[in-house]
Amino acid sequence: MTHLEGKVVLVTGASRGIGAAAARLFAKAGAAVILAARSDGEAGRLAAEIVAAGGRAEAVRCDVARFADVEAAAAQAEAAFGGLDILVNNAGAIEPIGPIETMDPEAWGAVIDVNLKGVFHGLRAALPRFRARGGGVVVNVSSGAALNPLEGWSHYCASKAGALMLTRCADLEAEGTGVRIVGLSPGTVATEMQAAIRASGVNRVSRLAPSAHIPADWAARAILWATGPEAASFHGKDISLRDEGIRRRVGLI
Repeated sequence: MTHLEGKVVLVTGASRGIGAAAARLFAKAGAAVILAARSDGEAGRLAAEIVAAGGRAEAVRCDVARFADVEAAAAQAEAAFGGLDILVNNAGAIEPIGPIETMDPEAWGAVIDVNLKGVFHGLRAALPRFRARGGGVVVNVSSGAALNPLEGWSHYCASKAGALMLTRCADLEAEGTGVRIVGLSPGTVATEMQAAIRASGVNRVSRLAPSAHIPADWAARAILWATGPEAASFHGKDISLRDEGIRRRVGLI
């Protein structure tokens, strides 16, 4: 991961799960990290942990559903570390889980605000900065739900499908600028979100055995790999960590 030495990375949803694991690995690889999360308490503790281990990190309170928050996080990356080179759009939501016919419209829309508008907000904040610097990488954390409908997950599936198209559109618009945008679909990951899914008892994913879920560290390692030169050919595409060939390339097999 030598390509990360000296880079500046913004990770959303960085207080726990995949985001926290990715922040730790980016810092260990020599990058400076902005940890953006709705709870700056957990993110702050993680940033302090990274700094205590000799890394560079700062936490910022950020609700990705608000563009002003994401713009402020990107500005903090510039103020604290001199720029921004990589954005990981990781923040995601799935609750409440339930059928369309009984879903509260405001709650349904709140998931869209995080999972779809949040990705747009990240792109909108990062792309002008990347273009000015002559390059950059965005990794949008995707999901198999972008392509596969699941009962009770209409908001999640629709938002992830929209985010996949945002990946494709943004990468097309960035052609020739040195900027690339890629999606990373990790499959089911052992995070706190799985607890909510399991408790819902809705659809086949809620009934998966805990052993079926990969550790957050695997997803984080794949994200780091996706930012590097070996993944350059995947620009504008969604990389699936369910693919054994991809796992091998990442070093998980």
